[in-house]
Amino acid sequence: MGYTLRNVKEVDDSAPAFGMSPDVEARFARKALESQQVALSYQRLQRNVRMPFGHTHATQEEIYVVVAGSGRAKLDDDVVELQRWDALRVDPATMRAIEAGEDGIEFLALGGPIGDGNDAEMVSDWWS
Repeated sequence: MGYTLRNVKEVDDSAPAFGMSPDVEARFARKALESQQVALSYQRLQRNVRMPFGHTHATQEEIYVVVAGSGRAKLDDDVVELQRWDALRVDPATMRAIEAGEDGIEFLALGGPIGDGNDAEMVSDWWS
């Protein structure tokens, strides 16, 4: 079959396994979509919640699309404001983290190319 259809909100929420629930919801849909080239996730942060880590990738470029709410992204030493329907592209080597605003934030993260394993490097408490 040449396509896969899944409801992203029905993909398992990974946040509870990492102790981030209920402040964060993170649904990683690449495997559910049987994708070979592009990763996709839906993420939601409650109001004023900051991701507890920053991360980079070895090869994966990412695009974040804000679908609801607002917030900020820290990109290396820069901080940019995010609002609904903003699309933010981030190079693989740029350290990044997202922080929700007063209304929380919901976004889709798309990345590629994807490799065989997780190419992310995560740094706890990077944005302090």
